[in-house]
Amino acid sequence: MKISVCGKGGSGKSTVVALLANEARARGYHVLVVDSDESNTGLFRMLGFDHPPVPLMELVGGKKGLQQKMRQPNVLKETSIKTAQIPAEYLLRKDSLMLVSIGKILQSLEGCACPMGVLSREFLKKLDLEETELAIVDMEAGVEHFGRGVDTSIDSILIVIEPPLESVNVGQKIHDLASGIGIKNIWAIMNKVPSEEINTRLKAELEKRKIVVVGCIYYDADIFSSSLGGGIPAKGAAVREIKEVMNSIISKAGMPTLS
Repeated sequence: MKISVCGKGGSGKSTVVALLANEARARGYHVLVVDSDESNTGLFRMLGFDHPPVPLMELVGGKKGLQQKMRQPNVLKETSIKTAQIPAEYLLRKDSLMLVSIGKILQSLEGCACPMGVLSREFLKKLDLEETELAIVDMEAGVEHFGRGVDTSIDSILIVIEPPLESVNVGQKIHDLASGIGIKNIWAIMNKVPSEEINTRLKAELEKRKIVVVGCIYYDADIFSSSLGGGIPAKGAAVREIKEVMNSIISKAGMPTLS
């Protein structure tokens, strides 16, 4: 299954991706995290790697050489791509955790991120997962990736929503766009929730909008403390709460139970 983690900028998508990836690993899945956010550079640290992978954009000659290089033989020209086919420098591995990065905006005036969107779309379309493999995509903030067609190769959408109304409204837009392209599995996770009262109010608002909620991550000081060092905590409230989220996803998506 391929899960795209979407939401408003700053809602905590990368944190949710890292928590979810660690929980899926603990349950026996081989997890491929796809870093498709061209602006956030810290996901590799959250996942416990000491350096990022070489971006897949370099495999096709960078942004300027994308069209020309895609016409030449390389793994991305295959009709399907297994994780084992991805060259080692572009795929970091740690036990059953893998990380690839599409590419990043590195300097001023280098142009828009549209080529990265094209590459994300093509890579995800061709990615052929084994039954025990799970791909979790850290998507760029907002909704532009829907305009680029990146989500047409995704099985499930997980929307990260925090309490402010603007985050809820962006979540609604993501839900509507995902429904419009035929994605059936669309869920929301509430993040950075400060109290039980806000949990109840936020969940009621999402249910009123017909958005299915699969769990809640309460405001956790350990998360913010760990983030100063670029990581996430190995235990604590958020780690316990993501277990319930994973339970819901497995149940609703009909994923195999491995452990």
